[in-house]
Amino acid sequence: MAKYRIQRAKGVEGSTVYTYSAPGHYECVPTRLYDVDGGGANDIEGGKIIMGITYFVPGGSTDFAANPLESIYYILTGEMTLKTEDCETVLHAGDSFHCVGGVTKSVTNTGTEVCQMLVVLQPPQK
Repeated sequence: MAKYRIQRAKGVEGSTVYTYSAPGHYECVPTRLYDVDGGGANDIEGGKIIMGITYFVPGGSTDFAANPLESIYYILTGEMTLKTEDCETVLHAGDSFHCVGGVTKSVTNTGTEVCQMLVVLQPPQK
């Protein structure tokens, strides 16, 4: 494996960006730019970070649930309403949310345009 990697945009020669179905995600297109499981976008030597962009159409959302991964959501365009067990807030372009694994949360595109959300995940250590 390499010590670094350059990812080309989806559709550009050499790109390994891929879309997939994410359980509990609705009216959205999740993509992976970097992945640690070799599922299409191999990470660097010793890499542990997963990164992708999810495109949510207005009304697109996720279930109110927890996953075991430390997560960062960064809003590139549009807006998302984030709900946790103790708060509800609207995230706008440039806003982010960072949580440890196990936090129950959901997001819903309550705006009028497609929301592009950069997602960075840190899998639990094995």
